[in-house]
Amino acid sequence: MAVLFGVVLLDLIGFGIVIPILPFLSPQLGADKLDIAFIIVTYAVGAGLCGPLWGRLSDRIGRKPVIMICLAGAALSYVMLGLASELWMVYVARGFAGLMAGNVGVASAMMADITRPEKRARGMGVIGAAFGLGLVLGPVLGGLLAGDQPGFTLPCIVAGVMSLLAILAAALFLPESLPAQRRQSRRDASSGSINALLRQTGTRLLVLQFGIHNTCVSSLTYLFPLWAGDMLGWGARQVGIVFGIQGAIMVVVQGGLIGWLVASLGELQLLRIAVSGFALGLLAAAFATSMPAMVASIFLAMTGATLCMPLLNAIVSHRTPAADRGRVLGTTGSVASWGRVIGPLVAGANLALLGYHGAWLGAAAICLFYLGWCYREYARHGRSTARG
Repeated sequence: MAVLFGVVLLDLIGFGIVIPILPFLSPQLGADKLDIAFIIVTYAVGAGLCGPLWGRLSDRIGRKPVIMICLAGAALSYVMLGLASELWMVYVARGFAGLMAGNVGVASAMMADITRPEKRARGMGVIGAAFGLGLVLGPVLGGLLAGDQPGFTLPCIVAGVMSLLAILAAALFLPESLPAQRRQSRRDASSGSINALLRQTGTRLLVLQFGIHNTCVSSLTYLFPLWAGDMLGWGARQVGIVFGIQGAIMVVVQGGLIGWLVASLGELQLLRIAVSGFALGLLAAAFATSMPAMVASIFLAMTGATLCMPLLNAIVSHRTPAADRGRVLGTTGSVASWGRVIGPLVAGANLALLGYHGAWLGAAAICLFYLGWCYREYARHGRSTARG
């Protein structure tokens, strides 16, 4: 578990480095705000197309080789981005990065392999904590490397080095969670289409929540840098610091508190509370006019969102046959990526038509569907861990 945490952390530091700089770097190559949304969408489309394929491949050849292949693709994508001198090159680099973005789903499947059901949410929280710590170090590092006159090259070189270090760590220290005999038994047991499997296990609406969740999160991460830039005059450095602080909150919540909270409240009750905070933060952003109120609304929304993903991953792993775990978690990663396609497009359209007030209200309205599903599931399953 510790080695997996380290590998994912190194990967996500590299990913986090580019988060605060793209909205400010792309305009240097002629991008407008709509282009920034499309660049985000290009990455998400690639991830949405290939997520299930990486998950299914990990069921067949093992988790470790797939993680290393995806890390190598990430390193190459950062080199491509660092060398970009035209806007189309940014699109190509981010599209390729999306095609290779299978690590989080495969790492989640590996975590499910090595944890007992009662410890599953805590294990998924470890993956989330690595993500959060990556968001502490990555955006802050990206903002510092970008400087006052941001450029692609230095941040992307550092991001690529992080991916190469993650490959080395995986090769030397990460054990395979699916030995050859277990992979063969899973190939023999796994059959049928993914849609039939989701229908059989009653998880189709559950999987849809990954898309709704990431629609709202990607709306927030698209809107906030633009909002802070227009309303407060902030640049990459200040935005990176905010994301870094939020990442620290994610580490504390997912790495330490989530196990205790699940034991006290149950997975579905905690999920209901988390989504309520997420929706409330988005709604508060629509009415925030000062810097403290703006930042507080983002922290409230993102802290609620922080708790959601390990809980959703734990619930879906409980409901999924072991033979199909990689395939299903790859599918949830794909659905999440399509949410990251929809979010910036909807937020960008609302921003163009209705301004920031309307864009934040639109994101809050989408989050209400998510919250409604949580209340429905809690009514059906109560305080259970939703394993059946």
